[in-house]
Amino acid sequence: MEDVRVHEDRLWQDDGWTARVVKNEDGDGWAVAMYQDGESEPALVGPWTMGRDKVNPKPLDHAAFQTLVKTAREVLRRHEQQRRAQLHREVTVSMADDTVTVALDIIPDEDSPHAILTAVDALGDELARMQVAPDFKLSRSAAASWIESGFQRF
Repeated sequence: MEDVRVHEDRLWQDDGWTARVVKNEDGDGWAVAMYQDGESEPALVGPWTMGRDKVNPKPLDHAAFQTLVKTAREVLRRHEQQRRAQLHREVTVSMADDTVTVALDIIPDEDSPHAILTAVDALGDELARMQVAPDFKLSRSAAASWIESGFQRF
């Protein structure tokens, strides 16, 4: 797909991103919305500066566009980190002769939500894997019990 480039006062498209300056719906002034190509919802919406005439928005330029792209990418990165934190939990349990990391990965499937519980030793070798309910509460004590039981089903 060819990269479309548009550099107008209120619309910039470049490098997989679109910045669109629009009238602020919440009152006076202007806002800028940043869209990543292929997405219908903006990754970032924020206030935009008025121009010198105090009526029209300041025109977009290369520097402003690059700053907006950087900020929108950071917003998306943080959203992904937050989503990962909601769907992945991990505890480490020290046993007599080994350290075992137990991870819970929630699979938010519409038809069959579930979670995968995985135990890995200090060398990274998988010791056990089991499907559990998506609301399974992973704690150090639950992980230790699972390990001590020889990885029996809960």
